[in-house]
Amino acid sequence: MAPGGNRGWLLRLVIAFGCAQGAVSMARPAVSYRALALGADERAVGVIAGVYALLPLFAAVPLGRRTDHGRCASLLTAGVVLIAGGCALSGLAGSLWTMALWSGVMGLGHLCFVIGAQSLVARRSPPHEQDRDFGHFTIGASLGQLVGPVAAGALVGGADRAHGSALALLAAGAGAAVAFTSLWRLEDRTAVGSRASRAGRVPVGRILRARGVPEGILISLSVLSATDILTAYLPVVGEHRGIAPSTVGVLLGLRAGATIACRLVLTPLLRLLGRPVLLTATCLLAAVLCAGVALPVPVWALGAMLTVLGFCLGVGQPLSMTTVVRAAPEEARSTALALRLTGNRLGQVAAPAATGLVAGLTGVAAPFVMLGALLLVSSGVAPRSSGHPREAAGRVTGERSGGRRLRRTSDI
Repeated sequence: MAPGGNRGWLLRLVIAFGCAQGAVSMARPAVSYRALALGADERAVGVIAGVYALLPLFAAVPLGRRTDHGRCASLLTAGVVLIAGGCALSGLAGSLWTMALWSGVMGLGHLCFVIGAQSLVARRSPPHEQDRDFGHFTIGASLGQLVGPVAAGALVGGADRAHGSALALLAAGAGAAVAFTSLWRLEDRTAVGSRASRAGRVPVGRILRARGVPEGILISLSVLSATDILTAYLPVVGEHRGIAPSTVGVLLGLRAGATIACRLVLTPLLRLLGRPVLLTATCLLAAVLCAGVALPVPVWALGAMLTVLGFCLGVGQPLSMTTVVRAAPEEARSTALALRLTGNRLGQVAAPAATGLVAGLTGVAAPFVMLGALLLVSSGVAPRSSGHPREAAGRVTGERSGGRRLRRTSDI
């Protein structure tokens, strides 16, 4: 299937990603609640959240090399199997170290799925449609992030948090398995598998030196760290402030719903403001709002802040994907995306560990101030991430050859 043809593959990928991400988003707060029920403190919760990203930190680049030459479909399937198994086995675990282990398996599965899916989008989408297609692709993640925490909060709520969190994790495993209903129809028909192409691997250093790649990685790391810490630590904040798990689930759902809204209007926003202004403004506002979570505000004010924060965080991920894809050498796009995910996972290892330490020393609200500082730095590099000449060339080509398709903002 040629890029830009029948869009059914993208819809199926969004559905599968929604199921997989929903399972992970349901499992992450449930793991925190189960760890608390088993006697963990804030630092232990941070360590368990960090282990989720530890295995993927070392596996991302080899998996990216694999998908530079195809095999996306097999990686998607492996990802779903690992996510489902990691979620279910976390629910059956009876100790903190086994929970950390299965959390790492869950993270590895999520990495496999995301690398395969992002590579598929990059390979099948023409340059002038990549912003839109990556935006639509990440709607699947946002849908999962919307439903998952709400479902986790509903199941965990009650006097017996250990039983409720275990039930939520088993349900998350079952939800991940539903992704198979869409995956079986997905095939990578644009794969390149020649031995010559395998022999000509682009060095990682060359990819990282390409203008736009480091900046895209930093923006993605900041946005994902903020999303991840919100998911893992808002339950801890709720426990300290007396907010019920069901309410915490709704608050996280508001954040995810606003992210979906942002990605639905991403194309008009890009036309109105342009990439540099849009990335800079949203990172800057997200920095202020993320730090604001540390304030002891009423629940309704916290909900309003998380809604606006979710909208701002919705910009960084899809635009950082497109930035990295366009900046990297064409034969190493999957590896470049994998390096972006390595940065994400590095943030997911370091941020929870750092936030666990900060929370243990200064209180559970302080980590959000640290995340605000990270987003502030990202707002400073955002203009540089949007000025790569290949990106401008792709945009001009799209305007000349596909102007009518550029105006189409809703294919799924």
